[in-house]
Amino acid sequence: MEFQDEFIKSVHLYAKEKGEDWLMKLPFLIQHAEQKWNLTVKEPYTLSINYVAPAERMDGERVVIKICLPGDGFTHELRALNHFKGNGMVRLLDWDEEKGILLLQHISPGTSLKDVLQDEEACKIAARVIKRLAHPAPAETVIPTVEDRRKSLGIMMAAHPEGVGPITFPVLSKALNLFSYLTQSVRQPYLLHGDFHHYNVLLSGEKEWVAIDPKGLIGEIEYDLIQFLLNCLPDKELIACTKRRVAIFTEELDLNEERLLQWGYCHTVLSTAWSVDEQGGYSESFYQMIDVFERLMEGA
Repeated sequence: MEFQDEFIKSVHLYAKEKGEDWLMKLPFLIQHAEQKWNLTVKEPYTLSINYVAPAERMDGERVVIKICLPGDGFTHELRALNHFKGNGMVRLLDWDEEKGILLLQHISPGTSLKDVLQDEEACKIAARVIKRLAHPAPAETVIPTVEDRRKSLGIMMAAHPEGVGPITFPVLSKALNLFSYLTQSVRQPYLLHGDFHHYNVLLSGEKEWVAIDPKGLIGEIEYDLIQFLLNCLPDKELIACTKRRVAIFTEELDLNEERLLQWGYCHTVLSTAWSVDEQGGYSESFYQMIDVFERLMEGA
């Protein structure tokens, strides 16, 4: 069985030898899914690090199979899907925890929010989905929290006292201090999507939009919007665009604008740091947004 070249590269980059071992087992995992749920797996979608493909059951029902790389990511996504129960989220039909496989609702037509040309309309749709996803955090869960994100930044700083990629140590320090303040003053923790952006919101039917691929995270709703703010940006007038988006979200969801901007700064520093590769490359689109959030916090 042949797999997409970029998929193989991504798995090797992300999971090294464990990824190679998983790729060797992947044909057998696909076969296992076909036998377990009596279905035929079709050609996969464009893949990143998990194997996701449409499938058809013997009765003609269309579904989606997602076979995940071994690790905590699968566990967190499974727990999040079970908590959301299909409310604003793709429905989880069944799963095989031992094999790391999810059986999911097939979403049709599956148009993503990136294809909504009017940015204001896309933001309002996203706000409606976030409102449906708003679940108070479960009392006990293995799902990570925003405090874990803060710790991740702290560990990175300790390992790189000279800075990470284009990010200087003072910027890392400022982000960490702000992270600490925000995590210690969380008002109401919610179960968050954890990777909410245009490409993870799809059209189901004629009018309903639903989220897919939750990472699962515990924190404030404001935090869950930052990845959206970092995506599908115009080539110019970033400050005006971000300011407009923030205004829509704060109004539609009754959020705290100051905290939204502060979370934006923290998460953007962390995301940029995460994006730095072994050759020193990094996400320039993320990096430029550090300055945008800083200027908006200062009242730009």
